[in-house]
Amino acid sequence: MATLTRHYEQAITDLFNRRPELMVPGLRRIEALAFSMGEPQRAFASIHLTGTNGKTSTARMITALLMATGVWVGTYTSPHLQDVRERFRIDGEPLDIDDLVAGLDALGPHIERVEQATGEMVTFFEAATALCLWAFARARIDTGVVEVGMGGRFDATNVVDARVAVIGQVQLDHPQLGATVGEVAWEKAGIIAEGATVVSANTGGEPAVVIAREAAKRGAALQLLDRDFGVLARTLTPSGQRVCLRGIDGHDHTVGLPLHGAHQAVNAACALAAVQAYHGGPLEAAAVRAGFASVRSPGRLELLFTATGVPVLLDGAHNPAAARVLARALHELHGDRRRVAVLGVMSDKDIATMVDVLAPTVDEVVVTTPDSPRAASVEQLAAVCRAAGLTVAAGIADVGTAVRAAADRAGRHGMVVVTGSLYTVGDARAALGGELA
Repeated sequence: MATLTRHYEQAITDLFNRRPELMVPGLRRIEALAFSMGEPQRAFASIHLTGTNGKTSTARMITALLMATGVWVGTYTSPHLQDVRERFRIDGEPLDIDDLVAGLDALGPHIERVEQATGEMVTFFEAATALCLWAFARARIDTGVVEVGMGGRFDATNVVDARVAVIGQVQLDHPQLGATVGEVAWEKAGIIAEGATVVSANTGGEPAVVIAREAAKRGAALQLLDRDFGVLARTLTPSGQRVCLRGIDGHDHTVGLPLHGAHQAVNAACALAAVQAYHGGPLEAAAVRAGFASVRSPGRLELLFTATGVPVLLDGAHNPAAARVLARALHELHGDRRRVAVLGVMSDKDIATMVDVLAPTVDEVVVTTPDSPRAASVEQLAAVCRAAGLTVAAGIADVGTAVRAAADRAGRHGMVVVTGSLYTVGDARAALGGELA
């Protein structure tokens, strides 16, 4: 076991030396890598997901529904919160340590071959995507649920040829994807394969026009939120919400969803439509209920507690659109509590707009720095928060220490809200003793 642990640690170190912060658009390296590996992505069917926010939650819902209908599923999401193995799941369970090590060992010669041929480094995300393909093919899964890393058209995951493409709501986020929502939508619509079914949450504006045009170019059937499927009703429950969903087959399903927020009801509608499109017909009502009842989405409006009983709400809102969703959810769920935010954000984000959105929802803020080379400094965040009129209680680089300081200020009758980045949320989950996400 000690030898395996050392081998695992070295394998993970080697993987992370490929620079997780580096996203290099282009399919040349991943296509060459997949070819060298024997095209493992052709061994299973795929459902491919993109969008600005909500991809991982939707992927988890799709996985749960597929499992409830008897499908053997592999799921690939990013980023991870606490452990890289979270990105690779076989039937809902993170990849075993020995399987991850075996996969990285198997990939080594292929990566070396591609790097020699192209003269370029295979990035962290490309290597991780290749590991996903290897693991899925080795496990002989029926279906891969594959979330893009960034964009879609030139994302490494676009090596899959998915029968269903899910495109969540498109908004501005990464500047590399475009200066307008239309340009971003074009990038994301690049995951649409010939003859696929497209499930889109984009009901108007440039994104809807672009996605419809790109779907038509590829002979893909377009299933549109609020036209072909959607959310008919939702009511809050202590554990989440009860939602009535209309599927693309015209049938309604009322289900318990153990996740908070109106946005999760929309994600659930997209997930149901995607799985119906995958199966090519209706789903058993009992399977739909069981699938949604089993869903978890750590770090997305997730409630944990400190050792002293202070509630801590974790939400990885990392752009203005996600911050608005969080603000609405805070008002809906916890409108009367005193709230102390723990805020850690990546430096390439629209920090000022995010802070402006969140400022009215919190009483004060502790700024922090998650474990990422892209993270904004506490000094930078503090200045932005003060400019927005927020009281900055402290600037503490270590996220765990920041959470404890915020909990002391909030007290048991208040609450802590940890947000700004999934990296911040992951560090906070680890500090709070959260199990593997």
